Amino acid sequence: MSLKSSLTNLFARKLRRDIRKMADNALHDQEAIMRSILRKASHCAIGKKYHFLDIKDYEDFKQAIPVRGYEDMRDEIQSIIDGDKDVLWPGRPKYFAKTSGTTSGVKYIPISKESMPFHINTARNAILNYLAQSKRDIFAHQLIFLSGSPVLEDKGGIKTGRLSGIVNHEVPGWARSNQIPDYSTNCIEDWEEKLDRIVAISLHSDLSLISGIPPWVQMYYERLLDQTGKETVKDIFPNFQLFIHGGVNYKPYKAHLEKLAGAGIHTLETYPASEGFIAFQDTIGDESLLLNTYAGMFFEFIPVDQFFDDEPPRLNLSEVETGKDYALIISSNAGLWAYNIGDTIRFTSLNPYRLVVSGRIKHFISAFGEHVIAKEVEEAMDIVSRDYDLKVKEFTVAPQVNPPEGGLPYHEWLIECAGNVSQTDILAHKLDEEMIRQNIYYRDLIEGSILQTLKIRLLSEGSFVQYMKEKGKLGGQNKVPRLTNDREIADRLIEISENLK
Repeated sequence: MSLKSSLTNLFARKLRRDIRKMADNALHDQEAIMRSILRKASHCAIGKKYHFLDIKDYEDFKQAIPVRGYEDMRDEIQSIIDGDKDVLWPGRPKYFAKTSGTTSGVKYIPISKESMPFHINTARNAILNYLAQSKRDIFAHQLIFLSGSPVLEDKGGIKTGRLSGIVNHEVPGWARSNQIPDYSTNCIEDWEEKLDRIVAISLHSDLSLISGIPPWVQMYYERLLDQTGKETVKDIFPNFQLFIHGGVNYKPYKAHLEKLAGAGIHTLETYPASEGFIAFQDTIGDESLLLNTYAGMFFEFIPVDQFFDDEPPRLNLSEVETGKDYALIISSNAGLWAYNIGDTIRFTSLNPYRLVVSGRIKHFISAFGEHVIAKEVEEAMDIVSRDYDLKVKEFTVAPQVNPPEGGLPYHEWLIECAGNVSQTDILAHKLDEEMIRQNIYYRDLIEGSILQTLKIRLLSEGSFVQYMKEKGKLGGQNKVPRLTNDREIADRLIEISENLK
């Protein structure tokens, strides 16, 4: 083992101890972070508006600071762009992370000089914590991170871009020496051109780690295998050991990606967001993610089933329960205050605080009062995929309120699979059973003959990629919504699929 590897392993073992300490001190740290960020922002415009100096405890915090969405802070962001200082956090942001909202258009999420290190260090900690457990020497080989372009624009004097592109500028030197692709390749905006270049570069590499969001890594795997004629990615890269993923639920992609990758590949899930690095998988074999409770963020939680009430309850970490879905609310050292990031999570453990991401608060179907969420359709698809060896590449679900063929309305599942699929009626029946098991509202609508059982529509291979290409969102962190309340996406996917036949 090289000197670099020996030193890395020593540091990894220390970090693992630090992570366990963080898990043990979660409640104390959360209280301290709340007080610290309030104090530091008390002289800012937001601190004066909500009287931060008068807040003594969490009850005061809830009373003083309302839950906010991006629309509630749009004017504040604009004033920062216009040149104002001390608006949401002392000074001005170091970066804006640019995201595409479904209802608010383009969003500019502030990243401060205080919050940026937590994005980088948490990614480092997740990888080194894995090394401390696995004893695998991944840094002896090359690493590939499929990310957005590092080219940044200027927004009011603040560097602005996708989070993955911003991170490219902050990766420490020790991690760059064996990382691909090169900077010029990462700067290619067209995803398919970029992917072709990455494939060409990596075919001459000795990869041990591959990282990216599942749908785009899937495209990378498929293109590698097409180029080489090999059966698995492991056949191309014998030292391939670890796949790091995040951004979307892995389960619907798991079976197909594992088949493409080959045997013996560990996976490591992370939960990075523009608002902060929220959680990461800290234990091999446990798919739950450890909440990042000492990273400049104070967390609150609103029960999903009460989120749209006039005065929904707000809970701190000491008040949550396992097995319940919560909307995640963040206040941070980047200048976010009681900010609803749109994600829903479910705790699997309270000692330590581990969770799974269950969906998006805005991504649900309730065209008939069924309140179906992403976690439910993804779990149903995961079960059916495993039981019937279904190689799902991508899927989305939409309501069919007025079926053109007549009859009762239903949920239509638009699914793109690798290879031929038969017996869709059996698959639809099994999916329906799983949905009835998980969602009592859906069950009541089926049993009450308000809805008929769901229907499957198989899409031609390439339909989702073509759709994303049309929208200019192919690659990066972009993904098709898992659920919609209308037919806009579904109908366009059907048109594309028909054209590809």
